[in-house]
Amino acid sequence: MTFHVSRHTFATMMLTAGADLYTISKLIGHADIRTTQIYSKVVDQKKQHAITLLDKLF
Repeated sequence: MTFHVSRHTFATMMLTAGADLYTISKLIGHADIRTTQIYSKVVDQKKQHAITLLDKLF
């Protein structure tokens, strides 16, 4: 496993567990949060969960 792959895995796992993007960005040492936002595209489950939250409102 390369260093890059381990960082990607860590960021993806943290997003899946519910950590916020800003915190993950700081943990993996990104200077710009836009770099970290790339990882959020991987986590489709979080997107689906966000949509189900709307069901609770209506």
